[in-house]
Amino acid sequence: MVTSEDIKYRLETALDAQVEVIDESHLHAGHEGAKSGGRHYRVKLKSARFNGLRTLARHRLVYDALSEWMKKEIHALAIDSTEESSRDSTANPTGIARDAS
Repeated sequence: MVTSEDIKYRLETALDAQVEVIDESHLHAGHEGAKSGGRHYRVKLKSARFNGLRTLARHRLVYDALSEWMKKEIHALAIDSTEESSRDSTANPTGIARDAS
């Protein structure tokens, strides 16, 4: 079974992104997708790879990175994606926690 940490690592690695993953499966208890074992996730990402891309193109990058899990382990995925500009690299307006090391 895929975990939030698996998703986070895959997206950080594939998209060189700051990532927050929220498992929202508990909000969908009893839903048909939940019965089959698929989980509901929300991901918040910020990456320079998104710079200049429209929302659909950003989402395609995310789905491509997670494609093997989208068939069974992930039933639903909400994506909040933002660009990272050079001035954003030190500030953190998205609220995604950054490692201080």
